[in-house]
Amino acid sequence: MAATDDISSAAPAQIGREDQRKKTIGRIAVGVLGVGALYGAWTLYDYQTVGRYLQDTNDAYVKADGVTISSKLGGYVRNVAVQENQSVGDGALLVQIDPTDYNTRLAQSSAQVDVARATEAASRAAIAEARSAVGQAKAALDASQRELSYFNGEVARMRPLVASGAEPKQAFDQLVANRDKAASDVAAKRAAVAAANDRVASAQAQAGQSAAQIKAAQAQRDAASTDLATTRIIAPIGGKVGNSTVRVGQFVQPGQRLMTIVPTEAIYVEANFKETQIGLMRAGQPVKVHVDALPDVDFQGVVESITPGTGANFSLIPPQNATGNFTKIVQRVPVRIRINAGPESRKVLVPGLSLTVEVDTRAAKSSIEAIRKEQERTSAK
Repeated sequence: MAATDDISSAAPAQIGREDQRKKTIGRIAVGVLGVGALYGAWTLYDYQTVGRYLQDTNDAYVKADGVTISSKLGGYVRNVAVQENQSVGDGALLVQIDPTDYNTRLAQSSAQVDVARATEAASRAAIAEARSAVGQAKAALDASQRELSYFNGEVARMRPLVASGAEPKQAFDQLVANRDKAASDVAAKRAAVAAANDRVASAQAQAGQSAAQIKAAQAQRDAASTDLATTRIIAPIGGKVGNSTVRVGQFVQPGQRLMTIVPTEAIYVEANFKETQIGLMRAGQPVKVHVDALPDVDFQGVVESITPGTGANFSLIPPQNATGNFTKIVQRVPVRIRINAGPESRKVLVPGLSLTVEVDTRAAKSSIEAIRKEQERTSAK
């Protein structure tokens, strides 16, 4: 009977504890649901205000506009002044081609210039001589003309005297003969003047030809001098030497690729975003860059520019979507990003490294509404 009373008295207490436990579980469940709802609401708010404007891609790489170094001339390599992966400055000597043949060509061209100048000097002297001959011929012509004038006057004076018989006809005939001889002499002197003028013109033409020969010889000398200077292949930009294939004693051909200079101080990021991601992307927007080679470091960057076309548009053989069967493929648009990295970071950031970038496009979120209004105004017209 006592045992029954104990069981009866314990039952309400146990029921009370069960009810309390259920209430506690209920409160916890409500709290969890509330936290979950708050977290969901915050997540939705964060996505609507921030997350949907963050565009990211892992199709991104470090780039640098490297310069391929080639030889302009053919010849044997006398000296290679740099080594693979060496840093060089702008204007530094890279390769020296044997200049012996080019020194000889320069000497020959300089000699041709001297010969042309000597020929021009001779032509100038010939011009002076021809002009002196012209002066002499003109003086002789003047003397002959004065003599002819004298005989013409004498003939005119004696003709009436001979007609009246005051003077003998024989003297008159001699005077006429002398006049005719003077006239012939004048004609000859005029021909001599013309010939002298022709010699001046010929000498001037020769001088002009000599001047042209001087210019041609000088052009050849300048070309030879340029070729000689080009035997010294120098760095057009500063950077690091990469992919060097040139060796001392090697014969290089014009245009042959020798090495590449990579401007490590001018690296940038090229990220290929899907066409569905660039609607709000603009130059100047901030970028977060994650480098696979540095997993614990994030770099800051800025969008510099967006390529005016998709990658497929600039490919060697662009796709011809107007022919055959068509399957729509999401296109990629290259975006150039300037990365903010210091000297220590640039030791690691070499062209070709893989990246993940995230662009914050919130600054352009009003562009969609502006575009929509613009289209409405255009449609209204």
